[in-house]
Amino acid sequence: MEGNSQNSAKKTLTHITARPLVNLEFQDLSFSVPQGRKGPKLILRNVNGQFKSRQLHAIIGPSGAGKTTLLNILAGYKCTEATGSILVNGKLRNIKQFRNMSRYIMQEDLIQPMLSVKEAMMVAANLKLNKNITFEQKENSITEILDLLGLNKTADTSTSKLSGGERKRLAIALELINNPPLLFLDEPTSGLDDLSCSQCISLLKMLAEDGRTVICSIHSPSAKLFALFDNVYVVALGQCVYQGYGPNVVPFLSRIGLDCPKHYNPADFIMEVCCQEYGDFQDKMVSAIDNGRCINRESHPSIAAIHNTEVENIQEVETTEFLDTIYQQDDNVRWLDQFKILLLRMWLQMWRDKNFIMMKCALHVVLGLLVGTMYIGMGNDGSKTIFNFGFYFCCLIFFMYIPMMPVLSNFPTEVMYLKREHFNKWYRLSAYFSALTVSTLPLQLLLGTVYLAIVYFLSDQPLEYTRMIRFFSVCLLTGIISESFGLLISSTLNIVNSMFVGPVAVVPLMLLAVYGFGSGYNSIPSLIRVAMYFSYLRYSLEALIDSMLKDRPKLECPETEDHCIFNDLNYFIREMGMENTIFWVDIATLVFTLLLFRGVGFYLLRQRLTPNKTFVSLQHIGRFVKSQLEGSR
Repeated sequence: MEGNSQNSAKKTLTHITARPLVNLEFQDLSFSVPQGRKGPKLILRNVNGQFKSRQLHAIIGPSGAGKTTLLNILAGYKCTEATGSILVNGKLRNIKQFRNMSRYIMQEDLIQPMLSVKEAMMVAANLKLNKNITFEQKENSITEILDLLGLNKTADTSTSKLSGGERKRLAIALELINNPPLLFLDEPTSGLDDLSCSQCISLLKMLAEDGRTVICSIHSPSAKLFALFDNVYVVALGQCVYQGYGPNVVPFLSRIGLDCPKHYNPADFIMEVCCQEYGDFQDKMVSAIDNGRCINRESHPSIAAIHNTEVENIQEVETTEFLDTIYQQDDNVRWLDQFKILLLRMWLQMWRDKNFIMMKCALHVVLGLLVGTMYIGMGNDGSKTIFNFGFYFCCLIFFMYIPMMPVLSNFPTEVMYLKREHFNKWYRLSAYFSALTVSTLPLQLLLGTVYLAIVYFLSDQPLEYTRMIRFFSVCLLTGIISESFGLLISSTLNIVNSMFVGPVAVVPLMLLAVYGFGSGYNSIPSLIRVAMYFSYLRYSLEALIDSMLKDRPKLECPETEDHCIFNDLNYFIREMGMENTIFWVDIATLVFTLLLFRGVGFYLLRQRLTPNKTFVSLQHIGRFVKSQLEGSR
């Protein structure tokens, strides 16, 4: 396999657009986090450095040294409050343009499930490449990339069945579709065996030599891998203690009085030095390298080649305007096309998740039979009006929990995929959210109708088209609102918190929906009366009562009963205090609630991905309060 990688290193990607070279430089970068009463903790302290094109760069350091923070700042992923300067080809970075020309491959293998490798690549190609590129050209590009990365034999394999190394390579392949000149990778060898690590680093070096700037953080590389990096940036205690060719760290440390034992991994040795196992040499190393301002170039095996490319890189500085124009990716694919592509992907994934579909089908049928049997024949029974009222409320409870629970359990995981794709500029968030909204409707409406048909006929509800349509509409609309409410919660919280907060949050809505019935509206406390307006279930229940009970003839009283108190349904409605309800007002309120929940859910999701200044300030306040509480313990 490694031999194949070395042979493929001679190949280049001929079917995708060539990109200009990009050099990245940073000066006096600092970053701190609050630490309770101890004051802010400095993670990075005025570090400097430069990462050139056609080179493979590694950021290494002990745990807590700040290497991941540095990578995130350079990639523009997090830590936007860092101070200092970041230059692209000698000019201050424009973060919006920079995001269009760079890609960040995260440590987690965040690959969309229920797709084959080729399908995942085609989705990425459709979302990223210009709409004028033909399907055949896209296929040629995909085939070339998969062949280059050694994934051609897995083209028809499901992404969930790939090995760890294959998933890493696929994550890289997905971002190579439009040939970005900058690649950031967080711990690309994490979880891989020695052979897979070697293949992964060889692949990254090949991509760098093909004209890209490849920067990755890496933990404890072997001596063999350490020698593959063109430039190693070592961070310790938030400062740069070395920058240059990896093996050159041995003579560098020798000059400050530290001799590496023979047959010892230079990477392990400098890690031990950074952890002060041989004494405190931090200041000496920082001074020798001027906190990253200097690069140790001596004895690099390809130093001549690097010096030759420096001339080309200087010429590439003049291409900054070209960079600004070719990466206007937001205009490459129209919003409507993004919506269609994402919607088809979601439907395909949903259809292939057979277990989930079968479980939902069985749940709707079984619960429909159970509830219908519990209330069998009560719809036209004058002695069972109260029970019939309970039937309507039971249906609403069903459409509150059943659509909401899958969202609470699945969407927090989906957010992790969304973070990678949205950050790497695959699509607009509005297109994704719209596709997500539409994708669940067909199955939800179909299964909801099946449930309602079962319970409606088993409970012997009135066979009038108008009442039936209204009953179905209110229940299905309630289900869509409940799903939106679950989306609102899970767009902000993780799985554990979502599964706790969601069911708990709807309990007050259920109580407020039925509070005060039969006791008179004026007897309800003012605070409760105001709170009742915020329970969408109450509007649903009012709409069901209005559509199913109002203006019906008196129900027959069974011969087994001496007297039926509520066989006059209009009298029952007056006793429940619902005689003034208007069906279309309740429907309008439910539609408003649906739009409100969807809108707030979209807003919170956007703030989770790209928070504005207000949310950043709230996050700072939250972290400060948390640190104060921890510091007082």
